[in-house]
Amino acid sequence: MRILLVEDDQSLGDGMCVALRREGFVIDWLSDGVQALQAIEQEAFDLIILDLGLPRMDGMTVLAKAREKAIDTPVLVLTARDSLEDRVSGLDAGADDYVVKPFDIVEIKARIRALVRRAKGRSISTITHGDVELHPDSMQVLYQGRDVSLTRREFVLLNELISRPGHVFTRDAIIQSLYGWGEEVESNTLEVHIHHLRKKFYPGLIRTIRGIGYVIEKQVGE
Repeated sequence: MRILLVEDDQSLGDGMCVALRREGFVIDWLSDGVQALQAIEQEAFDLIILDLGLPRMDGMTVLAKAREKAIDTPVLVLTARDSLEDRVSGLDAGADDYVVKPFDIVEIKARIRALVRRAKGRSISTITHGDVELHPDSMQVLYQGRDVSLTRREFVLLNELISRPGHVFTRDAIIQSLYGWGEEVESNTLEVHIHHLRKKFYPGLIRTIRGIGYVIEKQVGE
């Protein structure tokens, strides 16, 4: 899952990037409101973590302008403003959740997972597809009841595909969900990840749509 972090505090931003990447999230980090709005308008993110006190354009304006353009990406607001009026203003401007600084990164992770479940129409975190069982909260994967060891990017890729069975993901969309800005991607990297997942589960789990991308087919009842 790809997250845009917009935070101008260097130490806080560094800490959040490290902690969230350990959880398998792909993090792109900006510290400027104008740059953040441009990124939100031009690229696809699964979630935006947005500080309100930003240089050049404050977070509330970034949020309002994004919503005016019908960008419905879930937004988790971070702020030191803890008055009820500020919280209500943030939610009214289009925020999906609101966390007051200082906060515990454990709470942030939990809120991220809740927002993603809500955005994908799920009430529980476990994802089941046939004999494959995926637990995003713990990054555990089972196949026919047995643990399967996946790399961080294999887990992210499987999570993306299996969360939307029947949806064809283009190659570019998958690459964006796996790699952040500045990360080098070899031409056959995605194909290698797909190959490894097929070996660890079964060949028919992920179907190639030639010239377009990949899909995990829907099963009866999904």
